[in-house]
Amino acid sequence: MTDIDPFMIRALVPDFDALNAGFVRDSMTSRAGHRSTLDLPYGDQPRQRLDLFFPPELKAPAPIHVFIHGGYWRANGKENFSLMADTILAEGAIAAIVQYTLIPSGARMAQLVNEVRSAVTWLATHAHEFGGDGTRISATGHSAGAHLASYLAAKAPHEHSFPATPVRSLLLVSGIYDLRPITTSFLQPELNLTDEEVANFSPLEAEQRHGPRVVLAVGQDETPPFHQQAQDLCFAAARRNIAIERLTIPHHNHVSIVRDLALPGTRMAGLIAECIAVSRE
Repeated sequence: MTDIDPFMIRALVPDFDALNAGFVRDSMTSRAGHRSTLDLPYGDQPRQRLDLFFPPELKAPAPIHVFIHGGYWRANGKENFSLMADTILAEGAIAAIVQYTLIPSGARMAQLVNEVRSAVTWLATHAHEFGGDGTRISATGHSAGAHLASYLAAKAPHEHSFPATPVRSLLLVSGIYDLRPITTSFLQPELNLTDEEVANFSPLEAEQRHGPRVVLAVGQDETPPFHQQAQDLCFAAARRNIAIERLTIPHHNHVSIVRDLALPGTRMAGLIAECIAVSRE
């Protein structure tokens, strides 16, 4: 096992395929069971789309909770994560499942970060049209999605100002906050991360905005880099006098932890509930 790349999740999670098949199956059930508006464009590129799901008894203006999927910036789509709506709607919030362009299609890291920011800005601007409150937005990101979500409340070293995204709280799950180890992983031949991208888009080097509550969660059974990266981001924030809460979730790996986000009553679903509650304050 020590010879396996610690970022190669498929090889490290025994039930990887079964868990992912469950995401697809349960997402189909969620799309069929919830009122929704699908494939809303927040930009003019093919993958700049998001899906909205609404509570059965929408009390407008309702808070909006955004989910940003993982896939190492080169895989997955919003349709596989509709199941996140189950937890979000149970809290009376509108669920926004965001999709973004993938690096293998020609996009680079700057574009992905800007797309996620643009999606949230679109939600804030248009919230009144679908019963949402554009001032009460929170977000969850998993893996690469956590990396991208972190920039909703941070600015990269080369940026002159913070993004204008009104995010009040963030739940970052099993994220990647230092891109340097990725350049020596099995992912590099596909991602081709440049030195400039590593310097500009490693959240460890970003300046976090004061105000939003940020919680980091990592599964106890995840590989060492994910634990180390979470700890390093906490240290980096502390040096800037920003407190980030770090949690280790027992009995979870890199895939099972995201599955529990969609299961009301679990610890992970509880973290989403807390994230939404903060946005209401």
